[in-house]
Amino acid sequence: MKPLKSVAEAYLALSQGERQLREGLYGDAAASSRGAMDSARSLPSGETFDHAGFEAFAHAVLAGALAGLGEFEPALESADRALYHFNRRGELQEDGGRLWIRAVFSRGAALEGLGRRDEAFQAFRMAGEMLDERTAEMPGKAELRRDSAEALKRLGRPTEPEKPAGYRAWWEFWS
Repeated sequence: MKPLKSVAEAYLALSQGERQLREGLYGDAAASSRGAMDSARSLPSGETFDHAGFEAFAHAVLAGALAGLGEFEPALESADRALYHFNRRGELQEDGGRLWIRAVFSRGAALEGLGRRDEAFQAFRMAGEMLDERTAEMPGKAELRRDSAEALKRLGRPTEPEKPAGYRAWWEFWS
């Protein structure tokens, strides 16, 4: 297959996976994100293509889909794989920032499903902060913000203390 066609197929599958995830079609979203990874992996390593970055994008979608399916261990693994990339090279306001937020949120969902409530709380809190800081457009932002707030309430800590003057979120130091 020609490289340009593989790239187009990979991005199309990823886009479908994101849409399916927002619509709650978790099985389809998982299949689409895995298909996106397969298409990207068919590209020769010598091609000018950010394999690591694209795989992080696909794992961010896959993590959400797996968490929605109740497959919490693999969801946590996918979220952590995505976050390995985003925490080092992510830009919150860039296009990939929406997937960075999604990976943090999905990590929280996986941790909650595994009974690791304190870690889940921290992940949902971080996702909420990131959503508040992101000024770029993001499909499903309001729903994700609402879901983060509901998760914080569900985990028994609905209110957070006020942030001190000059507070900066952790990701701002790397941006």
